[in-house]
Amino acid sequence: MAENICTSMDTAPSSNTTTVARIIAGLVSLVGIGLSVFQLYTAGIVAMTAMRHRSVFLGCILVLTFLTMPLYKGASKERLNLALVIDLLLVVISVAAMAYIFIDLDGIFERQGEWSRLDFAVGVTVVLLVLEATRRVIGLNLMIIAILFLFFGYFGPYMPEIIVHKGYSIERMATTLSLTTEGIFGLPTGVASTFVFIFILFGAFLAKSGAGTFFINLSYSITGQFSGGPAKTAVIASGFMGSVAGSAVANVVATGSFTIPMMKKIGYKPHVAAAVEAAASTGGQLMPPIMGAGAFLMAEFTQTPYLEIIKIAFFPAVLYFFSVILFVHFEAQKEGIWGLPKDQLPKLGETIKQGLHFIIPLAILITVLVMNYSPMMAGFIAIVSLYLTALLRKDSRISFKGLLETLEQGARNAIVVAVACAAAGIIVGVVNLTGTGLRFSSLIVSLSHGIPLLALGLVAFTSLLLGMGLPVTASYIVLVILAGPGLMELGIPLLTAHMIVFWYSQDANVTPPVALESYAASGIAGSNPLQTAFTSWKLAKGLYIMPVIMAYHPAFLLNGTLGEIIWVMILAVCSIIAFVACMERFFLVGMSWPETILWALDAVMLVWNRAGVNLAGLVVFVCLVIFQIFRKRRVEIPT
Repeated sequence: MAENICTSMDTAPSSNTTTVARIIAGLVSLVGIGLSVFQLYTAGIVAMTAMRHRSVFLGCILVLTFLTMPLYKGASKERLNLALVIDLLLVVISVAAMAYIFIDLDGIFERQGEWSRLDFAVGVTVVLLVLEATRRVIGLNLMIIAILFLFFGYFGPYMPEIIVHKGYSIERMATTLSLTTEGIFGLPTGVASTFVFIFILFGAFLAKSGAGTFFINLSYSITGQFSGGPAKTAVIASGFMGSVAGSAVANVVATGSFTIPMMKKIGYKPHVAAAVEAAASTGGQLMPPIMGAGAFLMAEFTQTPYLEIIKIAFFPAVLYFFSVILFVHFEAQKEGIWGLPKDQLPKLGETIKQGLHFIIPLAILITVLVMNYSPMMAGFIAIVSLYLTALLRKDSRISFKGLLETLEQGARNAIVVAVACAAAGIIVGVVNLTGTGLRFSSLIVSLSHGIPLLALGLVAFTSLLLGMGLPVTASYIVLVILAGPGLMELGIPLLTAHMIVFWYSQDANVTPPVALESYAASGIAGSNPLQTAFTSWKLAKGLYIMPVIMAYHPAFLLNGTLGEIIWVMILAVCSIIAFVACMERFFLVGMSWPETILWALDAVMLVWNRAGVNLAGLVVFVCLVIFQIFRKRRVEIPT
């Protein structure tokens, strides 16, 4: 923060250093407020060309980063003064580079492929600025990953045969990544600069008006007596919201503004709270009646009525949410996140009476999303309605000074997710430039050697690569065209193959290093983006299990007799329980490693494509549950 600069300049600041710190703090406020106003203006009043909009957005984010996160802390005065000069120089360079892109955008587009020396210099500068901002905001991990991808793009001819490519010059990579929408200014930054920022700002208004406190108290009064109750409520709420929102990232930022603070308050670590929201919101795209654009495309590709798609998709989607709730429950049990006695919880009637007016902006938000307005417009309307609604009660009104503080805080809160998405843009650009994702897709059939399980693993991995550079719907289209025929060659029915690809196309939302939902949730939670992404990846493992069940058990998609369908449903539920238990190493009590391995093997036995193995798995499952009950009773008996 800006005050860090004052501290870092001198442990006992002189009047000069205090003046400099005040100037910097004022500049941070000015840039933060200006960015929020700009975002609101472009969200709800006048839109702007994508590249110009993103250049203004990223320029402001870089300025805020270099001003609020100094190069050095706690060093000698001379070194700190040098660091301040460097920070200010980086601010000037950031503004100059983004101004060049904004002003000369038409010329840049005309010169594509015949870049000038100045274009090349600006391209290299933007890449270096993003890498340095990533180091300061997130740490070395994501910065190193981005650098490794840059090396991969440059040293293509020397790569292993399976990923070899012709290689690209520094000029080609720098200009492509920085002066087109195929890299830093691509999809990840586009997401961060539109509705992600708007809903982060919405969260800042919630906190300032007291609406956040109201919804937390409301959740407490309803679910507080249950173990991990608000987190379970978050999973269900995100499922319902996602089923009509049409955008997984929009779901994260819309519901996460309410659910993530609830989970943090009852004891969930910030990265876990963010991961729960990201994993739950991913499932929203799988839950009927509205499953995202990919489901409508599936109906067209397979010539299947959309109602039929809804029917076969319902139970796998419910089971996915069941898996996330199990993760939440076991995590709460392990961490001792218990419910509270009723007398220690807010009274439901009194809570509603005090904050009933806050239901209005939430209802408006949901209504606008259901009416198919863009998430950006929905966020804009939600912010305006929340501000006006807060005026209805004296204790929730936001003064003019408070309004400015909220606008600044919203911009500050967006720094982490914006920088993470800019770094992800480097990865996206290299993957697109080298064609790595498409090349992997074409190798699926030959590399699987006719083994369906191996083919499914390759499809899952390829969908992740494609998801780095393509939206979920586009990833589904490309992957189903390239890999769908291969899956059908292995004996998987047409509709099942499409459903498998549709499920796998969702995984890039929560899987590092490019995990837009996880980054959006981490921005709300104030957690480390990569830590959040890895945790959400674990929670969303249902994305990988359900396609395997689809491939091996046709009745899972209602392709069988009633008896077969019921039998497969029982096996699937037990397999999910066993899988989550072994992942958490917990069921009723903690597990030893031998017991964990048994649970893992049982999860596989329950979904294997042999009836005898399934029956044996069910017997083993019952025995493992009984053993856990016996161990729990022994633990509870006082010695």
